[in-house]
This record gives sequence, structure tokens and C-alpha cells, in this order.
Amino acid sequence: MTSWFTACGVLFGAMPLWADAPVAEIQSMLAKPKVLCGDFDQNKQLTGLKRPMVSNGRFCVVADKGVLWRTLHPFPNTVRLTRDEIVQLQGDRVAMRLDARQEPAVRMINSVLFALLSGDLNQIGKFFEVDGAIHEKSWRVTLKARDPALVRAISKVALEGSEHVKSITISESSGDRTSIVFSKIQVGEGAMSVEEAALF
Repeated sequence: MTSWFTACGVLFGAMPLWADAPVAEIQSMLAKPKVLCGDFDQNKQLTGLKRPMVSNGRFCVVADKGVLWRTLHPFPNTVRLTRDEIVQLQGDRVAMRLDARQEPAVRMINSVLFALLSGDLNQIGKFFEVDGAIHEKSWRVTLKARDPALVRAISKVALEGSEHVKSITISESSGDRTSIVFSKIQVGEGAMSVEEAALF
């Protein structure tokens, strides 16, 4: 997710701009739990490599707190995003810390990632043009960045879901592509393990 963090760092001065998408209807389909956790499978295809980089793990989105992203395989790694910082942990060791007071882009990065994982289209619309469609009880949204600097990094983001976001695909301008599929989604306080709650 490091390249995604970097790309999001250029998202300053963005104003809402909606395409002709049923945004309000899609937003009404999405649940808005205080706590949402589940598993993820990530597949990153790098230009020039035949085999994709595959990883999986757990994630939690906690309203008013942030996002916990725990890669379990092939290498354990934890990223915690809160309003004020991004912290990367390797075991009990802090491998990286970005403070919003020193790096103003951090607050914007966290807002975008939180919005994507929670399906907050109103927040997403501040940074991307949004186009989407509804089919029965599911929906699909395509996001195109409006900021020229972001366009140079990301060509398109696609989200699919129903009550929750089920998948995110990030197509980078370099040709790299990252697909993330979410499963075993649980909501409510019981969705988080004791260990995960302690990491917040």
C-alpha cells in the first residue's frame, strides 16, 4: 500500500465534482457500522513481472479512529492509520511513523483510505470524479482522479460491493495494478480481536 500512500499525498485543494452516478442511492445501500473488520486478499501485478505479488491478512475500520491493516502472509506487517499519523509496525517495533503535524499530507491520505474502505462516497467525491451503476442489490463505482499530479500516479480506482465494499482495484499509470478482495466481514465491537483493539 506504500505507493497508494504516496499517490494520495498530492490530494490538496480538491473540491467535489460528481459524474452522472447514482451516488445517493449507492450510499444508502451501504451499512455504516462503528466497527467493521474482515479478511483481505491482495494481488499486485507489477509491470514486467509474470507472477503477481500475493498477500493476505486482516483489516479493521473503526469510525472516528481509523484503519488497521495487518498483512499476515507472506510477511507480517501492520499499518495503523489514525487522524494524526500513519504508523507501520513490524512486530513490536515501529518501522515508520508519519505525523500529521509534520507531514500535512498524512491527514489527507488517511481520509482517502478510510473513505475507500468504508465506502464513504461523499468523502471520495472530494478527490475523484465518480461514475457508477447499480444492479439489483450490488453496485460498482469507478473513480478517476482529478488532480493532475495524482493522475500521473493513478489512472483508475474501481470499487464493488453491496452492503459493504467487497473489492477495490487500483490501476496505476505505470501499468501496475493492485486488486484487493474483502471477505468474512463482521461488524460491531465483537468484530475486533483483543489484539487488534490494543493496536488502536
